[in-house]
Amino acid sequence: MDFTLPDHLPGLLAEMDAFIEAEIKPLERENMQYFDRRREFARTDLDNGGIPNREWEDLLDEMRRRADKAGWLRYGLPTEFGGRGGSNLDMAVIREHLAHKGLGLHNDLQDESSIVGNFPQVIMMSRFGTEAQRKDWCEALITGEKSMAFGLSEPNHGSDATWLETRAVRDGDDWVINGTKRWNTGVHRATHDLIFARTSGEAGQATGITAFLVPCDAEGFEVPYYWWTFNMPSDHAEVELKDVRVPAEAVLGEVDRGLEVGQTFLHENRIRQAASSLGAAQYCIDRAAAYAGERIVFGKPLSVNQAVQWPLAELQTEAQMVRLLVYYAAWHLDRDHHMEVSDKVSMANYRANRLVCEAADRAMQIHGGLGYSRHEPFEHIYRHHRRYRITEGAEEIQIRRVAQRMLKFGRK
Repeated sequence: MDFTLPDHLPGLLAEMDAFIEAEIKPLERENMQYFDRRREFARTDLDNGGIPNREWEDLLDEMRRRADKAGWLRYGLPTEFGGRGGSNLDMAVIREHLAHKGLGLHNDLQDESSIVGNFPQVIMMSRFGTEAQRKDWCEALITGEKSMAFGLSEPNHGSDATWLETRAVRDGDDWVINGTKRWNTGVHRATHDLIFARTSGEAGQATGITAFLVPCDAEGFEVPYYWWTFNMPSDHAEVELKDVRVPAEAVLGEVDRGLEVGQTFLHENRIRQAASSLGAAQYCIDRAAAYAGERIVFGKPLSVNQAVQWPLAELQTEAQMVRLLVYYAAWHLDRDHHMEVSDKVSMANYRANRLVCEAADRAMQIHGGLGYSRHEPFEHIYRHHRRYRITEGAEEIQIRRVAQRMLKFGRK
């Protein structure tokens, strides 16, 4: 059994670091209001629903443009999309590495925006789209010419996605959609919203749900407000659909099999998000350990106290275990169908998300009053990553997935 990283990765990470220092850090230093104590306020348009400021998003666009020009943005995509075909293991290692560097323009956790892009929508379109859809969408999603929000959750349904109340019915060659969606991230700039609606069957059935590419400017598509959250700005919209009409060509994937599309999105995201949580956790642990060695209390370093040593040692041990678990799950994803290893992905995701919250909290505690302040990044890291114990599959749902495989219950 070999635990060494693939030979190409160490050199790749070094090249990436050099690009960040040469191209991204100078841009970041010119816009420090988005990364220092002012970050949450500078990024938020408080008078426009609490959505991200356009200037902040323009900066992210410029970062991605530079990364794409240098050949980094598409690294994880197949070569047909201009990528390098980076594996899931590659992406796990890269995402951990970038998050471990701390807050910065190179890898903004709040927006899932990185010099190495995560493109689950492109993967969805590649797997489930028609030839015409792939031609219209794949490149446009990468460049930002088109963008797709994700409309699965509803006011009364989140993890219980098979109980959706949103309905779509045929009317000639068209579909007419009615319902309400919640937590539609990115609708404020999206050209389309991927709306999941029941088209047949009964509540609770996995089949009978269809995914529709709905233009955000369609008649009857309304955004009454955005939810303000623990971490701001917020681009999580409430969406109401009132007799929204779309053509048959708006269906993504097969009619009545839309949950397969949604599951692909979640699995592509979960392993990479777990790696980001791991990297951010290690950043917090390292910063806390360094501060404990420097901080003199009662005439001696804070680090000589067991009350400081033991929690950090526990976190460091947990981080190493989670690292092996994340790499193991990513390695399996490169070899097996994503549904066959969903329990391993769930293990990695929920453990990594717990870890980063605990590490950020401990870093605050060890830094004392400074840790609680916005002059240190720990509060921002905690507020951002706390949501991942709920979104994209609450940790209880992911634990249940592991139990299903262990105890052989639930759907086959």
